[in-house]
Amino acid sequence: MARPKSNNVQINISIPLKWKIELENLARIYSVEEGTTITFLDLMRRGIQEKYQLGETDDERGTIS
Repeated sequence: MARPKSNNVQINISIPLKWKIELENLARIYSVEEGTTITFLDLMRRGIQEKYQLGETDDERGTIS
């Protein structure tokens, strides 16, 4: 079965290990508060989205266009 196409783009970045550890700790806290699994990558996406006031994409809403 073929995977559905996505409008997402993958990028590779390097961040200091200390940042990653702090983001993982925050992700654990958010996961408990929101009752769902949140990863440090999810937090990075949220931060970028909020910083630059970007709207949600169809992929984030779970709708298929």
